[in-house]
Amino acid sequence: MLDRIGAASLEDLFDEIPESLRITSLPGVPDALPEMDVARLAGTRASADGRPLNFIGAGAYEHHIPAPVWALVTRGEIYSAYTPYQAEASQGTLQIMYEYQSMIAGLTAMDVSNASLYDGASALAEACLMAVRAHRRSKSARVLVPATVNPTWRRVAGVMTEGQGLRMETLPYDAATGRLDPASLARLAGEDVTAIVVQQPNFFGQLEDVGAITRWARANGVLVVAAVNPVALALIAPPGEWGDGGADIAVGDAQPFGVPLSSGGPYVGFMACRMEHVRQMPGRIAGRTVDTEGKPGFTLTLQAREQHIRRAKATSNICTNQGLLMSAATIHLALLGPAGLERVARACVARTAELVSALTRLPGVKSAFTGPRFHEAVIRLERPVAPVLEALAAAGIVGGCDIGGDYPELGHALLVCATETRTQADIGTYARALGSVLGRAAAQEA
Repeated sequence: MLDRIGAASLEDLFDEIPESLRITSLPGVPDALPEMDVARLAGTRASADGRPLNFIGAGAYEHHIPAPVWALVTRGEIYSAYTPYQAEASQGTLQIMYEYQSMIAGLTAMDVSNASLYDGASALAEACLMAVRAHRRSKSARVLVPATVNPTWRRVAGVMTEGQGLRMETLPYDAATGRLDPASLARLAGEDVTAIVVQQPNFFGQLEDVGAITRWARANGVLVVAAVNPVALALIAPPGEWGDGGADIAVGDAQPFGVPLSSGGPYVGFMACRMEHVRQMPGRIAGRTVDTEGKPGFTLTLQAREQHIRRAKATSNICTNQGLLMSAATIHLALLGPAGLERVARACVARTAELVSALTRLPGVKSAFTGPRFHEAVIRLERPVAPVLEALAAAGIVGGCDIGGDYPELGHALLVCATETRTQADIGTYARALGSVLGRAAAQEA
């Protein structure tokens, strides 16, 4: 092939990549090994991570995954299934997609869902682009994003949309409640705004006044993009029921459903919307129909295949979706059922309350915000967070997320999280370890 195209070597195919961007070696990656040795090496390296007690959330959560989830997902019929374009050969894949969409639409109280995106952050970016396409009366391509939205998601959305002319404007939050400052919306009344993003619960774990925000948006002709934690929807109002008429688009990450943390991914973004916007929704959509004999079946619907393979004609370049992880989420939700999901959500609320109570009893530890929250909370320390987290890590505890870099106005702020996987004993272990670390630091300063 190289002779045919006139290239002397494989390297010639990449000569447009600057030398400064190339790597000459992969430290830590050995030469080819037999399968048995590869498995042993991978196991050894995985065990080096240990099994720390985890109290970090910030968009990815450690939940219990029932054993049947991955026992089923890794079966060959699911694990190796790829593209569902040939309906006659893909009924199993298409039915899983359809069931997943039905579950997401039910959870969010929206009309229709697609069959997943890459993760929550990219789903938010896609929702902002979709809102601009759907809101034809707005000419500003202006999207309001409260500072209480996950900062990583905000950065991803900014990078993905900046080349398409979107204006992402940050709105401030109230220092006492950790929620969007209502005064910032009042000042924008009557202006040409395309959409507003509302995260519920927000990055701090606080519950926003989504009803008031949605009513403001409706009164001012602004589309509402909801970014939601799907576990919390077992307890709080779903986006389709917010304010007057609900949100227009709902996104989030289905990672809490059967998907392990796995060092940061891959995860599985979800997206749902009102039916009037469905033609602008990216990604695959599976539908239920009947064949010529009247038998039920499933197929991709509402979009031409060009949506996925011809970028120039697509609403986005979403193509290979997170189908395997979508399958895991579907099986996990089916196993839990509504009652099971509610039990998980209530346990998260209870464990977080216990965690905050235990930590704030320590000298020099205070809760940053008042008001209702889900399974995350911001606490303030009297000393820098990074050395404290390092000391906790040495004791086998992932103590939370240092958010001082993104929110310097909060001082030494630590975002902590507790899901149903944390026990009272775990929380006690964390509180004792944190107390010990803070006590040693204070003694060294004395």
